[in-house]
Amino acid sequence: MAKITTEDRLARILAMVPWVVAHDGPSIKETCKRFGCTTAELASDIELLYLCGLHPYTPDLLIEAALVDGRVFIQYADYFSRPLRLTAPEALSLVAAASTLLGAPGTESDGPLARGLAKLAAITGGSGEAIDVDLGAAEPAMLATMREAADKGVQVEVEYYAFGRDELTQRTIEPDAVFSNGGQWYVRAFCHQAIDQRTFRVDRILSAELTDRARSGPSAIGAPTLFDRPGATGDVTLDLKIGAHWVVEQYPIKSTTQRDDGVLRVVLAVTEFAWLDRLMLRLGPLATVVEGPDGWGGAHAAAQRVARNYYRA
Repeated sequence: MAKITTEDRLARILAMVPWVVAHDGPSIKETCKRFGCTTAELASDIELLYLCGLHPYTPDLLIEAALVDGRVFIQYADYFSRPLRLTAPEALSLVAAASTLLGAPGTESDGPLARGLAKLAAITGGSGEAIDVDLGAAEPAMLATMREAADKGVQVEVEYYAFGRDELTQRTIEPDAVFSNGGQWYVRAFCHQAIDQRTFRVDRILSAELTDRARSGPSAIGAPTLFDRPGATGDVTLDLKIGAHWVVEQYPIKSTTQRDDGVLRVVLAVTEFAWLDRLMLRLGPLATVVEGPDGWGGAHAAAQRVARNYYRA
C-alpha cells in the first residue's frame, strides 16, 4: 500500500475532527471506514491531535482526543469557544480553504464544517454561492451519484472514457471514495473489468446508473491516491522548457525540481504508453526524456507508433 502524504493526512484529520465531534464518540470501525484509514493510522492521528494547541500548552489550550472502548472521542480546547477576530482578507481566505476541504473523503455536505462555512461566508457579506472555488469540471449530479453509491455500498454501471487508451468502455464499478486532487474530481472504486482497485476521473464518466446489487469486491484500505496503483506502467522523468511548464498544472506530478536555467525536471506516473506517446508529440522539442518507463522505447518509437495508427485509420 502506498504511503500517505503529509498533505493527504492533514486533509483527513481536518475533515475527521468536526465529524467526530458532531457524532459524539463514533465507533473506531465506522470512523476508519468513513475516512479510509486503518486503526493504526487513526490511532496515530489521535496521538497527533492530542499535541495540538496554543502556547503555553496548558490543558485548556489543548485538544482532547482519545480512543476509548472501541470509540473515538475528540473535545475542542476552550479557545474554540472564543469569537475569532478576522480581517476581511483572512475571512475570505478561510472560506476558500474550507470550501476545498469539503471535497475531502468522509466530509458531510451538510455537516458542521459546511454549516460553519455558511456562517463565515455570511459574515463576509455574501453567501456560500458567492465564493467560487473551482475543483474541476465534474457534473454535480455525477458526483452525487458516485457518493450515493459509496454510501449505500452498491455497484454502478458506467460508460467511461479511458484517456490513456483513447477508448470508450462499459464498466461495473463499486465506489468507495470520492475526492478532489490537483483541481480534478476522482472516484476510487473496485472495477469488475480490471478485477482490481482503480481511480477514475469523474468528468470522464459519461453516464452512470445505480444498481441494487451490493458491492462484492474488496474495499480499499488507506486514503485515496492517484499513484502507485496495481498495473501501473511506471514513471517518466522529463526536463520541461518554459513553454512546456503547463504540464505541471494539467497532470498529476509526483515530483518537481526547478533548475537555474528555468527548466523543470518533473516525474509523472504513466499508466498507458498511448497517453505518453501523445503527450510527447504535443511537447515536441520543449521536453527531453531523462528516464522513461521500461518497454516504452522513447519519443522516436512513440512517434512511429502514432504514425502507424494514423495511416491505419
